Amino acid sequence: MKLIIGLGNPGEKYEKTRHNLGFMVVEQFLKDFEPVGQTKWVDEKKFKSDIVELEWQPKSGSLEKVILVKPKTYMNNSGLAVQLLTTYYKLLTTDVWVVHDDVDLPLGSIRIRKGGSSGGHRGVESMIEHLGDVEFWRIRLGIGHPVHKRDGESQKTNMKGVDDFVLGTFSSDEKGKLKHLIKHASEAIQTALEEDLISAMNRFNTK
Repeated sequence: MKLIIGLGNPGEKYEKTRHNLGFMVVEQFLKDFEPVGQTKWVDEKKFKSDIVELEWQPKSGSLEKVILVKPKTYMNNSGLAVQLLTTYYKLLTTDVWVVHDDVDLPLGSIRIRKGGSSGGHRGVESMIEHLGDVEFWRIRLGIGHPVHKRDGESQKTNMKGVDDFVLGTFSSDEKGKLKHLIKHASEAIQTALEEDLISAMNRFNTK
């Protein structure tokens, strides 16, 4: 079984923000997997999440149960929802894949890796805290970093500037790269399920 978590914040207010890129990708994966409207997200209160249960049959290999997850605990407490799910299904940490935005990567880039620090991402931080382990897989999606001008040079903004940036929406100039990123991230998940995460990493990680 694989648990694929898209990180984001619930509610219409946050729907199109940069911080909700994880939600956007798991939603796209579901659309790519099945015809629109065939499978619906279910509000599972015991898991504090919207979830969808699927079965993935690779061309070679055994059937894999897949649970797509959109936590409803808000970003900073995402780990609570993930802990409830991993405990209930008795999952190994390595069977948990988290899809999330990353301000330290250029807009449009993808980096897949296992383990490591949170990189300051509060949703990932919460997962590490609640799972007591770092060995889950991350599908990191670049959203770029906010900059400000000082003495004619671009410099990265402070933490408050980053918070405002991730809770803002994508600009019209970013929409093309965003669409491409969501499509490629969905394809990366499909490759990981069809083959494995190393294959997805080799194919989709931005050089």
